[in-house]
Amino acid sequence: MKITIDGHTVEVEPGTTVLEACRMVGGDSVPPTMCYYSKLKDCGGKCRCCLVEVTKGSERDPRPMPKLQPSCVTAAQDGMEVKSATSERAKTSRRAVSEFLLINHPLDCPVCDQAGECDLQDLAYGNENFRSRFVEEKRTFEPENIGPYIQLHMNRCILCYRCVKLADQLTPERVHGVVGRGDHAQISTYIERAIDNDFSGNVIDVCPVGALTDKTFRFKSRVWFTKKFNAHRHCTKCSGKVTLWMFGDSILRVSARKDQWKEVEEFICNECRFEHKETEDWVIEGPHKFQKYSVNNVNNYTEPMEKVKINIDELALEGRKQDQKKISMVNTPYDANELEAIKKTKEE
Repeated sequence: MKITIDGHTVEVEPGTTVLEACRMVGGDSVPPTMCYYSKLKDCGGKCRCCLVEVTKGSERDPRPMPKLQPSCVTAAQDGMEVKSATSERAKTSRRAVSEFLLINHPLDCPVCDQAGECDLQDLAYGNENFRSRFVEEKRTFEPENIGPYIQLHMNRCILCYRCVKLADQLTPERVHGVVGRGDHAQISTYIERAIDNDFSGNVIDVCPVGALTDKTFRFKSRVWFTKKFNAHRHCTKCSGKVTLWMFGDSILRVSARKDQWKEVEEFICNECRFEHKETEDWVIEGPHKFQKYSVNNVNNYTEPMEKVKINIDELALEGRKQDQKKISMVNTPYDANELEAIKKTKEE
């Protein structure tokens, strides 16, 4: 099947969503996501951050869809035409959705451990939500202890359901979920229980905001002050492939490796995540490569750097400064003696 997104036509397999097709195109055509996670089944369609405008339904039914569609749950059709980055309707709606998500979100960025790798920060910055029109009192929740390793900040939660879906599909017994309805809905264990299965720590990695954070990393450092390294160890429970967040020779945090869309490549166990914080426990492979724009790219030299080529006479880069100045002056041609000297120099 062929689908056209912002004027770019790509071929996709049947069953591909519009969001996945947008990621194949890349660039500004990729809509932001807060609830969708490609590694989890039946995940998406809740945050409405990835709205796109479908200007042509398909070859069989070319009528445009009257309403904006969530790209993460909209199946691509043969001949479909979609506007993402080129649609003012879509961009206006995304800006409104992000403003809605920020209504009850506290201004915790200066103290939040997620700052610098927060999807909501990126969303607000990209949509230019720099000023709030909300003057009412924000919704707040009482602190709740859900175990020794995971810190729950319900005030920051945007109810994306990622952690619930992960617990359903990755762990043998889910003990937390969404409790309450409407404005009173919250992530909770209902009857206070610790989330303590072997893979529970992965909810930290899938959370797009600072609602679920690592207690062992709490208030230790800002992520942009750390160095990130890919490492692995022999583990009988998981692949053992992780990213180490280091400050000097100290390992401050261990997390699963993520791809360019900030999605976990392989989920890791709690033993690797929380119990091995010594460099001797790991085989360090090299610096971690961040594909997506992020503050974590600060001082990261893993991207290939092209050699800068200056379009100027090669002799202008050599010799004395006064000679460089004369040679680089286009309006001052060489005289016969200078041309002869240049020719002799090149022959040598």
